[in-house]
Amino acid sequence: ALGALLRCFPCERLCGGCGVPPGALPPAMPPPGHRRLPPAARLPPRTFRSYLPRSHRTYSCVHCRAHLARHEELISKSFQGSHGRAYLFNSVVNVGCGPAEQRLLLTGLHSVADIFCQSCNTTLGWKYEQAFESSQKYKEGKFIIEMSHMVKENGWD
Repeated sequence: ALGALLRCFPCERLCGGCGVPPGALPPAMPPPGHRRLPPAARLPPRTFRSYLPRSHRTYSCVHCRAHLARHEELISKSFQGSHGRAYLFNSVVNVGCGPAEQRLLLTGLHSVADIFCQSCNTTLGWKYEQAFESSQKYKEGKFIIEMSHMVKENGWD
């Protein structure tokens, strides 16, 4: 029973008793009867705070593939981020917010907070906390994600 819990170091996986003592073979040679797992199979599973349904078109972090938003939450594709084009969303998931600060953007003075991916800590864009011009009030509480930090997934043609 204890053998089923031991890690077989030559083949880098839990082993039920392959008969080869740990360290007996060089790392490049798996013990007889075992095949080496591909690197992706040895990685721990990714855990995100929120998962979006697979049946919906979604946007994910390009760096770690954490889910960010459903396509249905997209308001506009015609925004400008700090480093290029960006999309405006009603709501997003798996992001954290930094402290709010006032910035003079292309459309005037706004109070914004940078948002980052909670999985890989990449800065993705910002959240509009407050707009000071009446024509920009619709942005309050909305999120900007730069296109260079997201990828489309699930059912895009």
